[in-house]
Amino acid sequence: MSTTTLTRPRSPLINWLAVASLMLGIFAIVTSEILPIGLLTAIGADFGISDGTTGLTMALPGIVAAIAAPAVTVATARLDRRVMLCVLMAVLAAADVLAAVGNSYWIMLISRVLVGLTIGGFWSIGAGLAGRLVPPAAVGTATAVIFSAVPLGSVLGVPAGTFIGHIAGWRIAFLVLAALAILVLAALLVLLPPLPAHQVTSARVLLDLLRNRGAKIALLTTFLIVLAHFGTYTYVTPFLEHVTGLHSAAVSVVLLAYGIAGIAGNFLAGKAAAASLRHTFAACGCLIAASTLLLPLIGTTPVGAVVLLVLWGLAYGGVPVCSQASFINSAPDTPEGATVVFTSSFQATFALGAFLGGRVVDAFSVSTVMICGGLSAFLMAASLWSLTRSG
Repeated sequence: MSTTTLTRPRSPLINWLAVASLMLGIFAIVTSEILPIGLLTAIGADFGISDGTTGLTMALPGIVAAIAAPAVTVATARLDRRVMLCVLMAVLAAADVLAAVGNSYWIMLISRVLVGLTIGGFWSIGAGLAGRLVPPAAVGTATAVIFSAVPLGSVLGVPAGTFIGHIAGWRIAFLVLAALAILVLAALLVLLPPLPAHQVTSARVLLDLLRNRGAKIALLTTFLIVLAHFGTYTYVTPFLEHVTGLHSAAVSVVLLAYGIAGIAGNFLAGKAAAASLRHTFAACGCLIAASTLLLPLIGTTPVGAVVLLVLWGLAYGGVPVCSQASFINSAPDTPEGATVVFTSSFQATFALGAFLGGRVVDAFSVSTVMICGGLSAFLMAASLWSLTRSG
């Protein structure tokens, strides 16, 4: 990946601020996507619907994002990427405003469709731009900075949004997110250089990429590890409350520790993957497997649960970085196309994992879903190791 050719030299500081603006954009998107986790009961009560029905606000964006990632990228392939990122951030602001002012649940679902559209388009385009903003030697660090938005959304975004929602009402929380999206839009306009499409991402490019053996391995490993994570983490709060026996306030502290560990894992994996992506990604899978498999055994005590959640957070923090790098490495000449496939597969599996995990919890128990997730994560590590032994 080469850096963008500009008409005048740009300060390295400006380029890194541009990277930070992309990170803030994904932070706003991730927070908008998962904020209903903390406000589910309040939203459902406002519209007079059950928690299960309100849960569509979580599943819908992931489904839409999986479709939007290839559709939006292909449809806008010849447009300047800076323009597209700004348009998508404006769509996010509109979606959050719509959620805040909508007087029916159907309007809320329309706003969630718009959030999914933004996730698919912005993430696919923005996550792969590090190589056009910083020198090649700094691409790994810049990518880690961009993807630090994922754990930051859990650590800062959702707790802050939930706090605002409990103090001022859930609608105000979405208005605050809309204001953040507008600020990010302004930053993108000021800090990003023109980013004309270097290589048109067409449907043929995506199909060719899917025939690539490296991309197939990346798809398989991403599917297994994301399925393992979201099939279990979605239900970690019931586990901590009902199995470990923690009160709600204590659960918040444990999840905060998990999120902080996730941020650390994000940057550690960014550096380690530059030396050995295979070892780093497999290690993340093994640690998630160990954490979830051991939770029903030693997570019954607060100390055991905290240790395992921190280990889990540290491991999962590296998953988005390693997964995206796997796709990029499989198709270095089409980084945007690789990021599209990464985004689509990640979001589709996110929705599937949460859905299947719920079925396991309802049919068996929350401890059973942890075991199932651990086995999926172990299978991911074993698959990666065996399929890439030849180098």
